[in-house]
Amino acid sequence: QVQLVESGGGSVQAGGSLRLSCAASGYNSKDFCMGWFRQAPGKEREGVAAIDSEGTRSYGNSAKGRFTISHDNARNTLYLQMNSLKPEDTAMYYCAAKSRPGDYCYWENFNLWGQGTQVTVSS
Repeated sequence: QVQLVESGGGSVQAGGSLRLSCAASGYNSKDFCMGWFRQAPGKEREGVAAIDSEGTRSYGNSAKGRFTISHDNARNTLYLQMNSLKPEDTAMYYCAAKSRPGDYCYWENFNLWGQGTQVTVSS
């Protein structure tokens, strides 16, 4: 059974940085695809960043130029380095993965989710 456990959230002032981590257990898909999503109160969930088995990275518009996704294969841990944080980045951040083989590493194909970690950015 796949388990995704996020950590690293917290409160930070605008302009600051945070690094989120997601420890993945039981996830050994040959068709590797993991990512980060976020959801703010009253808003829809949005894709923040994703990475696939070839190391191809995708970013949502809000993350481009500020956030970096990476994956440590040895630790089976996903990271999201967030720099130049803004108050509008305040949200619950979720680690996610795709388990269905053959699907592309697109936002709509993620089907495994962690519990989330809260990020709050104050002005």
